Amino acid sequence: VGATELLNLLGDVKARVQDKLGIVDFPMPQFILIGKQSVGKSRLIEALAGETFNFISGTLGSRRPTVLEFRNMSSEKSSRWFVRNRTTNQWGEHKVQEVMKLVGDAHEELGENVSDEPLYVRLESPHCVDMQITDLPGFRDFAVDASRQDLSNKITDLVTKFMQDSRNVMLCVEQAGDAATMSTLARARKLDPDFTRTVLIRNKLDKYYVDLTPENVNQWVDGFGDLPTNLIKFSLTLPWWQEDSRPSKSFLELRDYFDNKDLQTVSSIGLDPKKMQTIGYKNFAAFMEVKVEQMFAAAIDPVLESLRKLQKSTTDEQTMLNTEYTDTDPQRVVTTTRDCGVSFASALQFVMEGQITVSTGQMDLETELKEFHEYHARVGSNTFTLLPSEDFFKLSDYIDYLKNEANIVGADIPLSGGAQWLRLLQEVEIFLRFSEIAVETKKRDVIQARGVSMTSLTWRDVVVKLLSNEAHLPLQRRVRYVGERVTWFFARQKEVILDYMVSLEHDMRASHSALLWRHGKLIRQNEMMKHLVFETYDEVCTRQLSSFLELFENMLTSTFSNPWVFLKGATSGTSDGELPDVPPDGRMLECIPMEIQSRSGIESTLSRWLSDIPTEAHQIDEAVDKVQMLILKTYSFIRSQVCDQVELFAESFFKLPMLRRLNEDMGTIELSTTHKEKYERRRSRLQESLEKAKGSLTEIDWCVKRMADFKLKTEAKKSISSAAR
Repeated sequence: VGATELLNLLGDVKARVQDKLGIVDFPMPQFILIGKQSVGKSRLIEALAGETFNFISGTLGSRRPTVLEFRNMSSEKSSRWFVRNRTTNQWGEHKVQEVMKLVGDAHEELGENVSDEPLYVRLESPHCVDMQITDLPGFRDFAVDASRQDLSNKITDLVTKFMQDSRNVMLCVEQAGDAATMSTLARARKLDPDFTRTVLIRNKLDKYYVDLTPENVNQWVDGFGDLPTNLIKFSLTLPWWQEDSRPSKSFLELRDYFDNKDLQTVSSIGLDPKKMQTIGYKNFAAFMEVKVEQMFAAAIDPVLESLRKLQKSTTDEQTMLNTEYTDTDPQRVVTTTRDCGVSFASALQFVMEGQITVSTGQMDLETELKEFHEYHARVGSNTFTLLPSEDFFKLSDYIDYLKNEANIVGADIPLSGGAQWLRLLQEVEIFLRFSEIAVETKKRDVIQARGVSMTSLTWRDVVVKLLSNEAHLPLQRRVRYVGERVTWFFARQKEVILDYMVSLEHDMRASHSALLWRHGKLIRQNEMMKHLVFETYDEVCTRQLSSFLELFENMLTSTFSNPWVFLKGATSGTSDGELPDVPPDGRMLECIPMEIQSRSGIESTLSRWLSDIPTEAHQIDEAVDKVQMLILKTYSFIRSQVCDQVELFAESFFKLPMLRRLNEDMGTIELSTTHKEKYERRRSRLQESLEKAKGSLTEIDWCVKRMADFKLKTEAKKSISSAAR
């Protein structure tokens, strides 16, 4: 299979996929021509083309890449030039003078700027080398003013960007002088230190004929040790003639003349025959033809593999667009949105069970608390306290306590979902345990609670009244903190749920419905649907917070209205009210009978405490002390009971109702007129995307078929050739 056919095929694939479809990251190799201005880059291109031409680019020189596709057409009698239209991507044939004008105008339109958008020029000729080469603007050594220096810097950045691409083979053109001063080669060395994709072309060899002797010619070719031995390098003289004069021979004759002169000169002074292959234009051209065929032949499999991956991804995209287009039909859009919302609600159950395969939303405890505080600082929340006690001056003090003293499990581990929920429950329980009665009970408070007469109310009633007035509010504000923390947690799970749903596309576990990932992708790519689902989710969170606070408040009101009933379930402890020590695990069963007896004796303990409070007027000071002691002990019992059961309350009053009712709310999503209008606009955009995807798939299918057919043809010829041998 000829190089021309291979180059034509890969050129067409590149035009259709990399350029027409805008896919930049494609495994297509190319040669890039780099060097300073006036080192002979343009003349090298003319030599490869087999004819002279001059792309007019004004006084500022070239400012964008020019991709030159040379096709050797031995059957042609004369050259044919083509330029690809930058708008339509269609090739148009032009006379060479028109080509030069089109290329020059494309450079001039940039002014003192550069562009990485290339021009495409194609030459079909019996005298050119089969290859594709990208001519880049030349590096500038000097600038006459600041604006020219700025242009020089932009050109350097542009060329460096191409040099950094590992798929590009750099043809580095330098004058055949001192190898140690080759600045462009030094740039290439920085990006390709092993010179695996660098070819050095040392131009204007004839200027150094007089310096070459039998003693130094071999060392000169090797750069006197300044050029690495593994660097592929050529020394040659390109056609030239005196300025303001006509050449004495045709360009092709001059090309052959200087090639022969280079070979004869170095051969006559004793250059090693092995190094003769690095001298002259024809040796360079022969190397390029072989290198081109090797590079592009090696690219067939990677290109075909990339095309098939692109084919699959485009087919999948088209399928998803078709699905969304069908599901956003005005007659089905409400049902589709509800179905996606119900799947979203179902996925929350899996997330809370810890079945998470994504890292979205994961955070350690410190980050979680900081973001929670920042959020409530922004919204100006003042209905609860953000720190559990005045002992903590700032959030960092509280975080240090949680990590180093409370030893919360997983505090430093980024978590989300169910694991984050369990860690949150530990934190809010600790927060609640810092609740305390803010003020000390005074004599006046006791007298006012007792009434005008010392016998108006019992001490039992006084304690209840004082507890309701002084202890209810501190605990209530901390309960509000618990509710806000839980609500904020659930609100942060939205993106976690969505990413989890999408991640199930390649998860074959039978416990998951295929609808989860399908609906997840539909929600992700449809902003309107995502907005509706997220909005409904947030509304459920807000409603559940109100319900949670209401239920908790009812429980606290009931508790403080008759704490004695509540305390009957508590352990009475010692006669001084202290709780007993927790026994070792092995003796836990032995304590159960004692625990039952202890709880049944709480009523008698309370009665004893109340009877110890004096009722005489002159003993009011002692009564105040004992009442305060009883209030603190009672509040301590209540606080411990609430903290011990905060996990139960959070699960029962928030999480379980949230999981149960979210499905119901998602199933009743309604669309407003505004939403319906937005869906219509979305549907119109989907139609455009579908047409684009269909067009892309047509192009890709063509490329895959052509590449696959070419590969089969190549392998068949190899098999026939092998059989013949």
